[in-house]
Amino acid sequence: MHEPLYTAAEMRAAEERYPGYPGSAGELMERAGDAVAAEVLRAFPEARRIAAVCGGGANGGDGRIAARILRESGRDVVETDDPSNVDLVLDALFGTGFHGAPRPEAAAAIERINACGAPVVAVDLPSGVDASTGETAGAAVDADLTVTFHARKVGLVVAPGRFHAGRVVVADIGLEAAPTAVVRGTPALLDRVPRRGARDTKFSSGSLLVVGGAPGTTSAAALTATAAMRADAGYVTLAVPAAALPVAEALALEPVKRGFEWANAADSLESDVARSSALAVGPGLGRSDEARALVRTLLGTSSLPVVVDADGLFGLEPAPRDAPTILTPHAGELARLLEVESAWVAAHRLEAAARAAERFGAVVLLKGADTIVCAPDGRTVVCDTGPSSLATAGTGDVLTGIVGAFLAKGLDAVDAAAAAAVAHGLAARAVPHQAGLVASDVVAALPAILDR
Repeated sequence: MHEPLYTAAEMRAAEERYPGYPGSAGELMERAGDAVAAEVLRAFPEARRIAAVCGGGANGGDGRIAARILRESGRDVVETDDPSNVDLVLDALFGTGFHGAPRPEAAAAIERINACGAPVVAVDLPSGVDASTGETAGAAVDADLTVTFHARKVGLVVAPGRFHAGRVVVADIGLEAAPTAVVRGTPALLDRVPRRGARDTKFSSGSLLVVGGAPGTTSAAALTATAAMRADAGYVTLAVPAAALPVAEALALEPVKRGFEWANAADSLESDVARSSALAVGPGLGRSDEARALVRTLLGTSSLPVVVDADGLFGLEPAPRDAPTILTPHAGELARLLEVESAWVAAHRLEAAARAAERFGAVVLLKGADTIVCAPDGRTVVCDTGPSSLATAGTGDVLTGIVGAFLAKGLDAVDAAAAAAVAHGLAARAVPHQAGLVASDVVAALPAILDR
């Protein structure tokens, strides 16, 4: 279901469990250097002149071993911190022990690597990237290929580090696997999504109430409701302000539609809440005082699992709930919830998601290329199946519908959020065209992904 993602401390512990360590550390370095050299020869067979930029630690040692093996294969390898007129650069300045900002001399070397114009192969991870968080406090190498050892590091999957890594190859160097605090969601998570059985009814296979869709943004809630049905929910009710009901009727065929008046919205939805097994609140709801009051009432009075997205997150305050709650912000929305700048969230994604999960007592799904699912108890899943084509309006509403459907089917909140993020990404990848992808394309691709 999950792939382990190692922090620096977890990687050190894995090395220390190796038989004979630390006396056997040389064996591990030899295997690491050999793996790097083999991948260089495989990926860049035409590279004849290679610059190896090696630091003074173990990572530099791995790089020097790779350089030696490449020389033995007939390549012209020079060790320098100023690569120029070369076909390839080996980046072995810093390894998993690095954190913070590079010192000026190292930062200058990193800038020269990035400016040299040759492809870059990073040894274990790009120099300047924090292996445990993905953070970059200063200059960081932009690698075309990263050869990492034993398993992916957190910093190779979580932004901004992931954007420096290029293609990642994992090399087995003989270490034993161990549990990690952060894991990567895999397509196998979809096996946890309950399928309809012979005894199921439309209600027992997942009944979701979607509340949103004010005039002008009705399509957001319609996308959410339709996505929930394509994610195999058996019964979906789409509740919108009465003024938007005609538009909702035209946009969404299969969901049942309800119109409500703001003055008694919560009361008028009581029967729909009672019929549902989960709620999805916020898409296109608007940011009026009445909308915020409705969100507070639904969260405060309902004992159902809830996913809160988009306008439902605006002005949201922490409030205890006994039922599972999932918040699905993008970086800007999370910044408002934490009262910080969105640039800080982008630079500290793991920390930001964890802070929000603790503050709100909810599972937080922080959207992005490295969608992060973080629970108040610290469970953290990174889901990076989504392509860049998902960066278009409406796809977040689709994700909310999938999360809601999986909650309605009875999945644990962390599993529902992570499985939904994986399904969302795989569906987007399955769309034949990536240029011009729109949210409804992802909705249409969902059933085939769940039928895999």
